[in-house]
Amino acid sequence: MKQFLDDNFLLETKTAERLYHEYAKRMPIIDYHCHLPPQQIAENARFKNITQAWLYGDHYKWRAMRTNGVDEHFVTGGASDEEKFLRWAETVPYTMRNPLYHWTHMELRRYFDIDELLDANSGKKIYEEASARISSEEYSVQNLLRKMNVKVVCTTDDPVDTLEFHRKMKAAQFEIPVYPAFRPDAAMNVSAPETFAAYVAKLEAVSNIEIKDLDTYLQALKNRHDFFAEMGCSVSDHGLEYIEAVDYTEKEISALFDKITGGQALTPAEQEQFRSAMLVWFAEWDHEKGWVQQYHLGALRNNNSRLLAKLGPDTGWDSIGDFPQGRTLSKFLNSLEKKEMLTKTILYNLNPADNELFATMTGNFNDGTVAGKVQWGSGWWFLDQKDGMINQMNTLSNMGLISRFVGMLTDSRSFLSFPRHEYFRRILCNLFGNDIENGELPNDINWIGKIIQDISFNNANEYFGFKVVNS
Repeated sequence: MKQFLDDNFLLETKTAERLYHEYAKRMPIIDYHCHLPPQQIAENARFKNITQAWLYGDHYKWRAMRTNGVDEHFVTGGASDEEKFLRWAETVPYTMRNPLYHWTHMELRRYFDIDELLDANSGKKIYEEASARISSEEYSVQNLLRKMNVKVVCTTDDPVDTLEFHRKMKAAQFEIPVYPAFRPDAAMNVSAPETFAAYVAKLEAVSNIEIKDLDTYLQALKNRHDFFAEMGCSVSDHGLEYIEAVDYTEKEISALFDKITGGQALTPAEQEQFRSAMLVWFAEWDHEKGWVQQYHLGALRNNNSRLLAKLGPDTGWDSIGDFPQGRTLSKFLNSLEKKEMLTKTILYNLNPADNELFATMTGNFNDGTVAGKVQWGSGWWFLDQKDGMINQMNTLSNMGLISRFVGMLTDSRSFLSFPRHEYFRRILCNLFGNDIENGELPNDINWIGKIIQDISFNNANEYFGFKVVNS
């Protein structure tokens, strides 16, 4: 019987062990999509205790604590940081078979060399030990990135963001490039006139362009798109329920812009038409610059209206949605392809029922100009766990080329999440190792080891054009 979290954790065969330890383990990390706060990186912040680094903003853990019967006072409420940690420690034994159990103990080991299991009995000791370390200079956020061999970080930023902290990092010549990613979802939010008016005012201020109509609105957004490019951005991102692809004319969208900025609410059909147009314009700008565009599709957000009103978004009230995806996604991609304006694209689904749909959709729009030009992204959010990763990689293998896959990302707000790349790599090596030992793949360790390294690092490095030297 294997020991929990030993050196060969998740590796079921000798070949899998060899693939991981000889080929995957030491590959650097490119985190091309995350939600790390640029300010904390620029200021090389230090956390006062482990709770601040581990529990602040982590709705994965919050959901588990609530499910375990922990009062909100100890989750996002006014309890002390130590009290919150101890309630999390009490919850951890009840997370067995949830990926949080693996991630929690991997993070304790990889960052803090703590191999004791976290529970109610060990909670106080581990809180004190981890807090003493995390508050030291050695554990500043920049050093945490160095510790995990991170070579590139792409944050997630709104067009109205000044990118002042990206400027500071660039000026300070921080050796790990931290690039912004252009996420203009708020610029398409026409659900309420007052919300849209507030966004337009922010955009006016940051772009120094007076917004009078649709044309000047697009000019201001294009101004920000250009500025992001100047700051090293080469990636855009959208988080949507599904791709909207309603037919429109520019004249119709101009009229809708005038209507909402005049204080009149748009109908649901009008909102969808407006968003459809904006998606196309953003995609065309991405193509002009050769960016990679990403679409995270399928989340049903903000389900609990009472607690949403109390705590706000991104606090743990989201779930998998069951939206129709195929037809409008195809129409959108095809509309760009017809104009030869489809840039490199990564698609992520949240509903596992859509796995085969997404895997086969990418193949419709690969044109041979770039290896893996249209990609099906890694298991995302509720699917970035062992079962979700295995299903994604098996489906991609069956219906595409896993050898051209750009691999894992954290999609996290935590500086302690990078062992998720290790988790992914172990699962990847296990899949290939099992196939070799079953005789389903040749025992060509050098070639398959290269594929493992490509998926772990090289493919993303080439696909995004980061030009990182693996040292």
